Amino acid sequence: MKAFWEKLTTTLRMIKFEHTLFALPFAFLGAVLAADGLPAWRQIVWITVAMFGARSAAMTFNRIIDRKYDAENPRTAGRELPSGKLSVGFAWAFFGAAVALFELAAYSLNWLTFALSPVALLSVLGYSYAKRFTSLAHLILGWSLAISPTAAWIAVRGEFDSEVPILLSVLVMMWTAGFDVLYACQDYEFDKKAGLRSIPARFGIRNSLWIARIFHFQAFVVLVLLYAITGLGWLALAGVVAVGALMIYQHTLVKANDLSRMNAAFFTTNAFVSVILFVTFGGAVFLAKTS
Repeated sequence: MKAFWEKLTTTLRMIKFEHTLFALPFAFLGAVLAADGLPAWRQIVWITVAMFGARSAAMTFNRIIDRKYDAENPRTAGRELPSGKLSVGFAWAFFGAAVALFELAAYSLNWLTFALSPVALLSVLGYSYAKRFTSLAHLILGWSLAISPTAAWIAVRGEFDSEVPILLSVLVMMWTAGFDVLYACQDYEFDKKAGLRSIPARFGIRNSLWIARIFHFQAFVVLVLLYAITGLGWLALAGVVAVGALMIYQHTLVKANDLSRMNAAFFTTNAFVSVILFVTFGGAVFLAKTS
């Protein structure tokens, strides 16, 4: 039993299970906005299962495909596959199980989610190869995460009938691209040496910090548009202000000559952004129904 729990813990570390907090609130927000309130419990359960399956598959695939680079990079050499804590065979088996779980959840929601599930799956898996071919890999990662709110909308309504999920997805895409550019600054030297493509490797750290700021400014503009279109009142407006302040704060933590506070910028503020938007915009939906 002890060995089982140790392997489970190691597997959850491999897929960075705690980072699900970044994406899951956006899926839940898409579902709440689609239902104009609380979705059916069955929908909530299967959306959660689909998110876990898709993200687990994507992270596992990334770790398998990138294990050679991870082993060569001092920052990532201790990860579960290059360090031998998990075998590649086990990782492939876990990947297959995660894909099956995702497809089961998509099938259990409605026909359109199941029909579109291969598009979502190919998107989240394709990111693993992006840095080999394009410096725009950060935007591809953003697209992969941005699928979740629109997918949740379709999961609830069974159709794609509004600009609201589009705006929410564009917000997630630009927000993700911005923080991924920041995070990639840590691997500037290694990416150049290994021939991997990223915005920091192409434009340098100082310019990349400005590019990340531009991406986040674009995300904030889309957030304002989302607020204007939904017209959700003071609570949603408080969310807009709070997220804008957090984005500014995030960029004060990271400087071209000092990346030591990257973890605070990446993990703490990003987790707060998704949760704040879910609580404020989602809460505003329920306030509007009771007023």
